[in-house]
Amino acid sequence: MYGIQIAFKNFKPALGFAGSQWVGLKYFKVFFESYHFIALLRNTLLLSFYALAAGFPVPILLAFLLNYTQSVKLKKVTQMVTYAPHFISTVVFCGMLFVLLGTDGIYNQILGVFGIKPIGFMTKAVNFRHVYVWSGVIQQMGWNSIIYIAVLTSVDPATHEAAILDGASKLQRIIHIDWPAIMPTAVMLLILSAGRIMSLGFEKAFLLQNSLNLDYSEIIETYVYKIGIQSGQLSLSAAVGLFNNLINFTLLLSVNKLSKRLTKVGII
Repeated sequence: MYGIQIAFKNFKPALGFAGSQWVGLKYFKVFFESYHFIALLRNTLLLSFYALAAGFPVPILLAFLLNYTQSVKLKKVTQMVTYAPHFISTVVFCGMLFVLLGTDGIYNQILGVFGIKPIGFMTKAVNFRHVYVWSGVIQQMGWNSIIYIAVLTSVDPATHEAAILDGASKLQRIIHIDWPAIMPTAVMLLILSAGRIMSLGFEKAFLLQNSLNLDYSEIIETYVYKIGIQSGQLSLSAAVGLFNNLINFTLLLSVNKLSKRLTKVGII
């Protein structure tokens, strides 16, 4: 928190915090008036909401499927396959994406066998969001489903037995028994996810970024890295980072307030 003042000063490392000149909101104004601002905000928000919309329901659906799987062996194999990607580092995972989806990647080589033109997953800018989001869904859905599976296993079996005796189908049991049980947990995780809307993760976006998809892949966090570390504009990068965190904080409070009004569930 002490370092936040860098955003309000013309920070010079040799002068330190106390010796650097106070400039107020100068660097915030510079960022807001730059031609990068609209593009960065648009890319960050579109990618964030896309990732949330695609990634949030998938672990819930996976938890329901695993909960109703009769074969213990199939359940264990599915859990192992879906959990494994979570433990692969971001650098290795991005390398695997290039091997699979690159212009000469495995997927395009298979298409070539059937005479189909290769798809520019990594070279066409419009495909960046789809690759980023759905690869993230695959990597995290198994791990994120653990907490939902834990909640579902805590549901009283007698409730399901009574529902079966009454002729309830699996879908009806999911809607009327399982969903009410996991809803408070789902809402809580949704609120926490909303607080990270603007924090996509620098590593993956930067590793998948190239000159061909820059119009879609340049987000606030990669911009902060470039101007702060590569260009040495420490005060401007601190101002952009602080703006990013304030947006996250505002979204967190807003979603929490809305959730408490609608579902009576919140984190504060």
